[in-house]
Amino acid sequence: MHLPPSPRTPGAIQLLRWIFTPMSYMDECASAYGDIYGLNIRPDYPSVLTSNPNALQTILTSDTKELSSPGELNGIFIPISGTQSLITASGKQHQRKRQLVMPALHGERMRAYANIINQVTDEVISTLQIGVSFSIRNVTQTITLKIIMQAVFGLYNSPRAIELERVLSYILESTSSPLSLAAGVFPILGKVLGKLNPARDFETLLQQADKIIYEEIQERRNNPDSERVDILSLLMSARDEDGQGMTNVELRDELMTLLTAGHETTATALAWAVYFIYKDETIKTKLLNELNSLGKNPDSNTIFKLPYLTAVCNETLRIYPVALTTFPRQVEKPISLCGYDLEPGTLVYGSIYDTHRRQDLYPNPEQFKPERFLERQYSAYEFLPFGGGARRCIGLAFAQFEMKLVLARILTSVQLELVTKTKVNAKRRGLVSAPDRPIYMSRLN
Repeated sequence: MHLPPSPRTPGAIQLLRWIFTPMSYMDECASAYGDIYGLNIRPDYPSVLTSNPNALQTILTSDTKELSSPGELNGIFIPISGTQSLITASGKQHQRKRQLVMPALHGERMRAYANIINQVTDEVISTLQIGVSFSIRNVTQTITLKIIMQAVFGLYNSPRAIELERVLSYILESTSSPLSLAAGVFPILGKVLGKLNPARDFETLLQQADKIIYEEIQERRNNPDSERVDILSLLMSARDEDGQGMTNVELRDELMTLLTAGHETTATALAWAVYFIYKDETIKTKLLNELNSLGKNPDSNTIFKLPYLTAVCNETLRIYPVALTTFPRQVEKPISLCGYDLEPGTLVYGSIYDTHRRQDLYPNPEQFKPERFLERQYSAYEFLPFGGGARRCIGLAFAQFEMKLVLARILTSVQLELVTKTKVNAKRRGLVSAPDRPIYMSRLN
């Protein structure tokens, strides 16, 4: 059997490096082994990562007979997302859930969210004081959390919304450290750490969040209102092919997935975008010229279609993708990838991070260069910040729309200056990536 190459270090060391320093480890492996390599990401399955676009097309094409995408492989999300969410569902159940959730996050719904995005962004940036340094990620996280709360619940600064925002912030903070992830993978470590475990209060916080969400669901069940157009109302009225709606547990799990994954990731992408825009005067000037050419109060769809703004957002998601890999696919029948034979039971991950750093696709990959996306069209297997295939992020349209509108609002409303002049790198933050230290900005006017 012809297997992909892999590091010779013990499995436990590989796993710890993957948890604590994933980006530098992936750089090393891609440099040493090329398009495909084995890595001990999971103690329970042999795992392979690939950045080859042809191999990615094979594994992400949903009708491939040799591979499956079982939801139980995504069990690491269960503590927050629960067992009834889209992420942990498989097969027909997964398709059903996608069909129920999709309409709330696509198409005409976007127009309704535009007002929320602009209103929240204005409100948050108006609190920034002139001449006082602030961490841009704290600001973007406040913006995206308020936006998702309002879009999901239609709750704006209500006592329930404020309490849920507070609890969610604590939940995400408690799970953001690689140490808490390591304690999840190695339960014995959690016991050893005891009170030093960053996620020690996780269960209590989760119960508090659940209580608020179930109260809101029950209130809606008792007082139906067909006028409401927030995501929760849309999910509650959605019906599958058999005319069945979602249970309270399904609603809770989808809401927790949207509330956590739906703001944390966009907050990070926005922080990176602001950093790169304000680091390079040429990029900032080009963007401002494009935005100012639209005149006052431009239509949100016009902003969304701006070529240079789109290129800046795409380059941000390329250079530091929030998700480092796609969701895993499991080999069901022997398959050959990049000339290597993979046996049933093997997990295959598309390496988003490695793909976005391929010299043949992105020359000088460390350089932030939005023009790449104006000069050529990349396929869904060369540029895949939202994953691909049947497991592609369901919120990608919402995330891209939100990212562009927030950036447009910030750039045209206030004058900012980058205070952090030295290079900022990426690090692991929970299950995703984020800047390795605060990026400080200052307001000038």
